[in-house]
Amino acid sequence: MSVPGPTPADPQPESTPYPPAQQPYGGQAPYDGAGYPGQAPYGGPAPQAPYPGQAPYAGQAPQAPYPGQAPYAGQAPYAAAAPIGYASRKNLLVASLLCFFLGAFGVHRFYVGKVGTGILQLVTVGGLGIWTLIDFIMLVCQAFKDSDGYPLRWDTVH
Repeated sequence: MSVPGPTPADPQPESTPYPPAQQPYGGQAPYDGAGYPGQAPYGGPAPQAPYPGQAPYAGQAPQAPYPGQAPYAGQAPYAAAAPIGYASRKNLLVASLLCFFLGAFGVHRFYVGKVGTGILQLVTVGGLGIWTLIDFIMLVCQAFKDSDGYPLRWDTVH
């Protein structure tokens, strides 16, 4: 036999009021919302990037320009990106075969001009094989780039 629950006609227990505000611990002053010294108050204006043609705000480092926008006064121009369609003079098939057979010694990285990481692979025996495996996968997926950032090409062997 089930016991029926309270019905709307039954008197409801009195709701308990919220506890009083927490008292500060010891001699600690209550939080006044001011934050750290020098910090903008909550809800204050957030710093934003200048609009095109506008000089940076005082104390703000220059931001990178939007595409097609000239750099800010006093900011060095950025290096031009490689044009689309350009490829390395190094062959992807040669680099893939070097990675497969001699990858533990970093020979494929020496081939594409990445001498520093080639030496690291030589010393660590290809990152215990893990680094070599990652490089081989990147070569097969054609995501491996030469030391100048150009993708390797398939068509000719130099």
